[in-house]
Amino acid sequence: MAVSVLCSNTHCRVSSVLNRDVKQFGKQFMFDPNEDTCWNSDQGESQWVLLEFPAPVKVSELRLQFQGGFSGKSCKLEGCSKEGVLERILDFYPEDNNSLQSFPISQDAPVVQKLKLVFQNSSDFFGRIIVYSLDILGKQDL
Repeated sequence: MAVSVLCSNTHCRVSSVLNRDVKQFGKQFMFDPNEDTCWNSDQGESQWVLLEFPAPVKVSELRLQFQGGFSGKSCKLEGCSKEGVLERILDFYPEDNNSLQSFPISQDAPVVQKLKLVFQNSSDFFGRIIVYSLDILGKQDL
């Protein structure tokens, strides 16, 4: 059974934060249990989230919850080993709504230690992305 592979030692970086206001819109809010907080990117195309796991993981599902009107339209998930070069794992096309969305990842996907979600464009005219919840399911301790 797949479980969340995110842990307190998972390192996260993001492309931008709205007005650099990390106290109100920082990346940490994608992972907290509070449904009223979110990561809000600044404007611009190709916003991204980079996750670095403390150990290799086998991913099986991506779960995202956007703010309607600020969701990714054409997105991709890339991954690699700790020192490897990011390679495409999945192209996905979220719906523009507030629902928690799930994207299965092929069993053929490689074991990774880094994952990068790239939001190539947004439903927002200015390219902003708002994510209330992000989770990666899979297996750890391979």
